Amino acid sequence: MTDDVTGETCQWQGWREATERALYGPGGFYLRPEGPAGHFRTSVHASALFAGAVARLLGEVAEELGTAEVDLVDVGAGRGELLTAVLAATEGATGPGLAVRAYAVERAPRPAGLDERVVWTDRLPEPGSVRGLLFANEWLDNVPVDVAEADAAGVARYVEVRADGTERLGAPVAGPDAEWLARWWPLREPGARAEIGRPRDEAWAAAVGSLAAGRAVAVDYGHVRDSRPPFGTLTGFRAGREVPPVPDGGCDVTAHVAVDACAEAGARAGGSGARAAGAEGAGAEGAGAELLTQREALQRLGVSGGRPPLSMASTDPAGYVRALAAAGEAAELTARGGLGDFHWLVQRVRPAAG
Repeated sequence: MTDDVTGETCQWQGWREATERALYGPGGFYLRPEGPAGHFRTSVHASALFAGAVARLLGEVAEELGTAEVDLVDVGAGRGELLTAVLAATEGATGPGLAVRAYAVERAPRPAGLDERVVWTDRLPEPGSVRGLLFANEWLDNVPVDVAEADAAGVARYVEVRADGTERLGAPVAGPDAEWLARWWPLREPGARAEIGRPRDEAWAAAVGSLAAGRAVAVDYGHVRDSRPPFGTLTGFRAGREVPPVPDGGCDVTAHVAVDACAEAGARAGGSGARAAGAEGAGAEGAGAELLTQREALQRLGVSGGRPPLSMASTDPAGYVRALAAAGEAAELTARGGLGDFHWLVQRVRPAAG
C-alpha cells in the first residue's frame, strides 16, 4: 500500500504527524486550489453578516486603543474571504479615518486577485508586533494533535494510524502529553479516547503573544473540562459531508478544541486571565478571558435573527424582503445545534504602561 499524499509505503504514525502530512504536506487537503470553501461551509461563507460583525468588533478595538490605525490579523485565512469582506464592511461601517492593516496567515499560496492591501504570510506575526484584532475562525481545530486511548488496563496510549485510516495502540503517553491529559482530559475507563490539545495551547499562546495591545479571538467548535466527550471528536469532512477521518490528503481531519486549556495558555502569554467557564456567557468582560457561544457573541455585535415587522411588507416591500433574508442568515449564524454553538474565546492584551 502507498500513501496518496507522498507516494511512500504506509507506516504507522501518531495522528499528529499523520494529520500534518495529510493537511499541509505536498498535495495536502488545505493546499488544494478549491480551498476549504470547496468542502464545508463556515460562518464566513454563510453570510456577510459575520464579516460585518467582525468589522464592528474591529471598530470597538480601535476605539479602545484610541487609534485611527489598527491591525487585523486573520489566522487560518482560507483564501482571504473574511478579510476581503471585513475590509469592505469596515469602509462603510466604522466611519472615515480608520486605517486597517490587514494580514492573512495561511499556509496555502496567496490566491490570485486578492486585495493588494492584504499582506499574505505563512506564519504568525512576531511577538508583541500587533496592535488591533487577531481573529482565528476555525483555525485551532485544524492544528494537528495526537490521539490517546485507554487500553484494557486503563493505561493511556498513543493511537497510531496508517494513511488508509487503520488504527492501533502504540506506546504509553508520557512526558508533557501525559501531564496535559492528567490536567485537562483524564481517561478514566478502558476504551476512552482524547485528543491531546497541547499543540493547540502552544499555537494559541503564540497567537496571543503576537499582540502588543488589542484582542485575540478564537472561534471554533469545542468543549470544556466538565463536558469532554468520552470517545473524542476526531472526524473528517469532504465535499460538505462528514466522513471517517482518513489521513490520506483526501479529506479534512479535524477535532473539537479544548477551549479552556487554550484560554489558560493565552493567559500565560499575556492575555486576560483564564477563568472557570463552561456555560454560555461565562467569563467577565474586561477581567478574565471571555468564553461565549457564537450566538451570544454575535448578538452583542448586533446580529439578530428576529424577523422584521409584517407591517413593513406594505410600506417598504423591497426592504422587507432584504430584512427577511438577513434575519434568515442571522438565524443560521446563531442557531442552537449549529453555528450558534461555536465557542468564542476572547482574550484582551492591555497596552504596556507608557
